[in-house]
Formats: sequence, structure tokens, C-alpha cells
Amino acid sequence: MTELSHIRNFSIIAHIDHGKSTLADRLIHRCGGLTDREMTAQVLDNMDIEKERGITIKAQTVRLDYTAQDGQTYELNLMDTPGHVDFAYEVSRSLAACEGALLVVDAAQGVEAQTLANVYQSIEHDHEIVPVINKIDLPAAEPEKVKEEIEEVIGLDASDAVLASAKAGIGIDEILEAIVTKIPPPKGDRDTALEAMVVDSWYDPYLGVVILVRVMNGVLKKGQQVKFMIGGTEHLVDRVGCMRPKIEQLSELGPGEIGFITAQIKEVAQANVGDTITTVKGGATKPLPGYKEVQPVVFCGLFPVDAADFDKLRDSIGKLRLNDASFSFEMETSAALGFGFRCGFLGLLHLEIIQERLTREYDLDLITTAPSVVYRIQLGRSKTENAEEILLHNPADYPDPSRIESIEEPWIKAVIYTPDEYLGSILKLCQDRRGVQTDLTYVGGRAQVTYELPLNEVVFDFYDRLKSISRGYASFDYEQIGLREGDLVKMNILVNGDPVDALSMIVHRGVAEERGRHMCERLKELIPRHLFKIPIQAAIGGKVVARETISAMRKDVTAKCYGGDITRKKKLLEKQKKGKAKMREYGNVSIPQEAFIAALRMGDES
Repeated sequence: MTELSHIRNFSIIAHIDHGKSTLADRLIHRCGGLTDREMTAQVLDNMDIEKERGITIKAQTVRLDYTAQDGQTYELNLMDTPGHVDFAYEVSRSLAACEGALLVVDAAQGVEAQTLANVYQSIEHDHEIVPVINKIDLPAAEPEKVKEEIEEVIGLDASDAVLASAKAGIGIDEILEAIVTKIPPPKGDRDTALEAMVVDSWYDPYLGVVILVRVMNGVLKKGQQVKFMIGGTEHLVDRVGCMRPKIEQLSELGPGEIGFITAQIKEVAQANVGDTITTVKGGATKPLPGYKEVQPVVFCGLFPVDAADFDKLRDSIGKLRLNDASFSFEMETSAALGFGFRCGFLGLLHLEIIQERLTREYDLDLITTAPSVVYRIQLGRSKTENAEEILLHNPADYPDPSRIESIEEPWIKAVIYTPDEYLGSILKLCQDRRGVQTDLTYVGGRAQVTYELPLNEVVFDFYDRLKSISRGYASFDYEQIGLREGDLVKMNILVNGDPVDALSMIVHRGVAEERGRHMCERLKELIPRHLFKIPIQAAIGGKVVARETISAMRKDVTAKCYGGDITRKKKLLEKQKKGKAKMREYGNVSIPQEAFIAALRMGDES
């Protein structure tokens, strides 16, 4: 049992690539969590996809023992968090289980958009923040300038910020001392009813559902009969432990401690994140305030390339949902693609990661439909139906336009940091995406521009475009600010006269023609030629706004016709013409999977 005054719970927060996971590696190594032989780079990033992309997707927890300069041994519970805006939900959950945070800032790049977003979340939780200026061994490092920037932009006192290089192992002892001296110990009472918060849960094929908990009050022991206060289920705790980062079994978890339990739970759905665990007898009377519910932002359809793989896809999505509670799915059908699932994600990177994990871990070939956001539609009264309000996730379910009174779309507030020379191009990009500029300031030689943008314009390729026009120097963070009414219409793509529902999208009337033209041109390049002419059209209702035609492949039917009267050749050509007309009427146009994916990546570069 560790005394409360000797426990420190903290997370590491920073912008993408500022060195959170590398710093976590150094702290684990310094505290003897793993031996030299067991250490690998980014040891807490345990998914293959995390190591390959060099990003953190899941927040990971590890318990370390550190003997400070005053001779006392402290229990440190470290949480390494993701940096990307799509995984901000992971960060908010981790922060709720801690009393303090290490704010890591790159000594060469300074304060970036996600640095700010994560700091504000940390301040909301009333945390003690310890600034760490990382990568001081880089040739371009300017630690003094970055200290000024932290004070100017965030308002934190950075005069005693720790200068470090996680890669080179500089300043690690100073960071550990700062954690022990500056971050407050947790509060809690050992002798009251058990109150433990579910921070995370994941599925282990050997142990079943593993639940990460932060004990607020009371003691959580092996063999206790516990209940989930919001879920309403009861379970027997059969294993209590912590990660060091290897699994270590314990007899109990006391107040202020972070660890895991297993309780023979078969489904992660029974262990909702943010739920409160208490004992069945003499337990707490009301649950702890949990986390705000996660809201999917981007929706798209996932369909198997081979229709026979549908059952495999259903099982795979179910298993993946066990390890990632932040995406949702429901079954849907498409005339073009057959049976599949409509899935909700926290952003485009989240969508990409889920798709890649399904392909890689479950060996599935998938087609993804155009990403779309949730629209709120007010429908007027008709002769047979009353007025109502509906939420539209899928453009294919677009109601009868004559009944629509108004359509509202979600808007976001985006904060972009950029070096001055790219500002003009970024302002033009935001204007083209129907953005409204609300603020422009200069901080430490860089521009901070704030825009209000429709989320629909951001989910396609805004982030990629921003990175390409700023050569990777601009950083971007956003938050949702509600729904606003817009002049939106549904645009259908017709191939050979038939609508392809997987390519239909909801667009603003002002950009519909341009989008339609781009899509038709792109499909003309991607769909292979057939033996008959194929028209590709973009239409709003009954009005065609753009068209391209793929010419037919011509077989030379007169090749075998030597000499003789010209009418013989005309007869053969006439026969071919009739055959082509018939083919066009009954022939199927096969659109390859690559064409779907490439057509949906509709960048301005086309």
C-alpha cells in the first residue's frame, strides 16, 4: 500500500511529433520499468500501425517507482496520450484521471495548434502543468524563444521550464524531480465506500475485457462483488493489477491509484468508459461525474469488395469495436455495393486507421464511400405526413426535396498556426471552403488565424491541402461550434444513366457545378473503356450540371472484308452500330474499386 502523499498521476501532452512517446520511453528506462534488452523505441505504442506511422492512437498507462533526491520512493502513474486532433477524446479521458501534466514543446517548432488545445483541456481539469522544452540538441533549437512563446501564447510561467532531449536522454532526472515536487498528490479516503472511475476498456483474447480504473475513494480488491452504477451490471473481480509496462498482479488498488481489473466480462459494451464502479454491499449512492459522450463527426459506408465477405466484415467490426469504443456502426445496403455498414468516426485519420486495421488485422478488401457529416433537416407538412425534424447520416437517405424547409450543417472553429510566407495561400484555401475569418494575430513571428468553417468542407481533404501548401509547417486544430443553416443540395453521379449511390454527396449549391465537373473528369480517367459509349453525369434533381463521355473501344469489323462492293462494309458497320446500341442499353459498366477510392479523394489539385 502506497501513501497518498507518495503517488503522482500525470499525463504527457503535446502537439504531434513533439516527442511524447520518446519521453515516456526515457522515463520508463530511467525508473527501471524495462531492462536495456527489453527497451524498444516507442515502447507504449504497441500496435503495428502506431509504430509504422510514428503516431500514438491509444493512450497508454504505465506505473513506475522513482526514488527522489530526498530519499523517498514515489509511485508515478504515467499516461502517454495521442497528439492528433482526431484522438482528442483519448486525451480528455486521460487528463480526467490525473492531477498534473507534462507539457512537451519542440524547441525548434515552438507552440503549435494542438499544444494549445491540449493545454486548455488540462487547465479545465485544474491541473498543475510542468513545461518541458524538448529536442534542445537540434541545430535549429531556440529554447529561450520558445520559453517566451509559452508565456506569451499560453500564459504559463516558463522561467523554470525543464530543458531536455528525450532522444539523447538529457534532462530526464530534472523532469522526474519536477513531477515529484510540482505535481500535487491525489486526494481520497481509504475508509469510505468504493468509487472507481472507468478510464478505458479493451478486449484481450486471453483475459476477456480488461478495465483501466482510477480509484477515487475506498479500496478495490480481488474477490469483491462490484457493480457498474450506470451500466447496472454486477461482476466478481478476479484480477487486480497494474502495467509496469508488463502486467503485474496486485492484491488491491487504493485511493489515488491507477490500475486494471478483470471481472469475467464478455463484452466491452458492459464496461462503458466514464462509468463508476462500486461495491454491491455498502457501495456509493451516486456515480462520479463521467466524461462527455463521444460524438462521431464523420460518417461513411464500409462495404466488402467481395459480397461473400459480409459476415466476416460484421465479425471483424464487432471485434474492433471492443478495442475502440469511439466509433459506431449500423448495417446499410447500397444498390451499387450490396450489404455493408454505415460507420461514424471522430475524423478522417480515425477513419483511415480503422479501415487499415480491418484490412491488415482481419484480411478484408473494403470499399469506402464518400465521407459525410450529420445534417439536420426540417421537413414541412405534406398531405400524408406531419412536419418533422430528421438527422441525415447518409446522402442516399435524402428526403423528397419538395418537403425540405431548411437544412443545417455542422460548423467548426479552426485555429491555424503558420509561418508568414504561407499565410496568403492558407487564407485563400479557407475562403474557397466557405470559411469566415474571425481573428488574425501574430505570435513569436508566426501567424495565428482563426476561421469558422463548415465541417463538410473540412472532412474531404482540407488537412492534406493545408499541409501541402504550407510544406508541412502549418498546424491545425478545431472544435465544433454547432449547426447553421445552409443552401445545400444532393448531387447524384450517373454512370450510363444509372445513379451510383456510393458517389452521391451533399454539397453547397454554389460549388455543386465545380464539384460535379471535377468528379466527372476524375471518373472519365478512372473507368476503363467499354465496347460502348458511357456518359458520366452529375445531376441535382433532374438538372444535369456536368457531363463527360467515355468513348467506346472500336473493333475493326471490316478487317476481313477484302475488296468487293462498299455496301458490304456499310452493312457490317451498321450491324456493329446496332449491337453497340443494344449493349449500351443492357450492358453493365464495371467501376473498379480503385476508381471509387480515387474519385472520393477529390483534391483541388485535379
